[in-house]
Amino acid sequence: MSVNNKRVFYVKYLAHPIYEKILRARADVRLDRLENESPDDVSAPVLAAAHAYQIGAARDELARHFHVDADLLRRAPNLLIVSSNGAGYDPVDVEACTAAGVLVVNQSGGNANSVAEHALAMMLTLSKRIIGADRALRREHNVDRNALIGNEVSGKTVGIIGLGNVGRRIAELCRGLLRMNVLAYDPYLSATEMATRGGEKVELDDLLRRSDFVSISCPLTKESRGMISARQFALMQPHAFLVTTARGFIHDEAALYEALRDRRIAGAGLDVWSKEPPPPDHPLLQFDNVLASPHTAGVTREARENMGRIAAEQILDALDGKRPPRVVNPEVWPDFSRRFERAFGVKPG
Repeated sequence: MSVNNKRVFYVKYLAHPIYEKILRARADVRLDRLENESPDDVSAPVLAAAHAYQIGAARDELARHFHVDADLLRRAPNLLIVSSNGAGYDPVDVEACTAAGVLVVNQSGGNANSVAEHALAMMLTLSKRIIGADRALRREHNVDRNALIGNEVSGKTVGIIGLGNVGRRIAELCRGLLRMNVLAYDPYLSATEMATRGGEKVELDDLLRRSDFVSISCPLTKESRGMISARQFALMQPHAFLVTTARGFIHDEAALYEALRDRRIAGAGLDVWSKEPPPPDHPLLQFDNVLASPHTAGVTREARENMGRIAAEQILDALDGKRPPRVVNPEVWPDFSRRFERAFGVKPG
């Protein structure tokens, strides 16, 4: 067996140490680590030799020159595979990868349970006004508990935007634990498939009008960017809450600020932001009916280990010529296959 003839690199951090443990058990794989501050004389040889890039999904934590775009692809002519640490792949220009014959994979489903639990926790916390009560106790004497009356979540309607791995788990929790009615909007799934995932297929406007909670669980794409803005907030009921554990830029932060300011919706649970983490003086953080977290819905010990394991197993399968199960750009497969054969002398399966 050739030693270190398959080159993988990452920048700054991995999802979990298990990734490194699995890859270093293979004598034919070399794993290199770079830092955001790595000078060109260190990073250039690594990029030039790399076959695979394990990339962090948090776009604002990764130096811009390590985002995967046409420039990085020119600096990494042997690159075959880009693998995100999570389900998202914000720092990756998928179209540029496809044009260059580079396969993009993610770890979709690896943190679905953690993210779904976070979304449900936000719904419960907002509806029961737990954050408002906590803040009142910390800054006021003789708090009037009747001014903090909340609502039960049981039996209410949740509208889930995106019924993928996370969305279907949210649906399962809401239906099973709280007997909620589940509406869902996902243009990529049939009504039959959505029913098997626990949701009633509806159009987006209908979902917004009917839901007590709107949960965003779809990926950030050209189609979903800015999808929830002023017009959509105007359709929501005044007592309804927005919860998002998806990606920043899907909801318009300025429009959400105006909807909250004018009390057109009841509140919001926000785990994702256009700038992550948001600054402490962010306008949305000034509302007591906004529950905020810094993109930590999927950051649990269990999810991190699971993501690290499936990322390592998937990258090794891909480097061994097997077709990975979580391909983001399947249309690239013919070009990728030709480049893979040139690199390793065998066709991938």
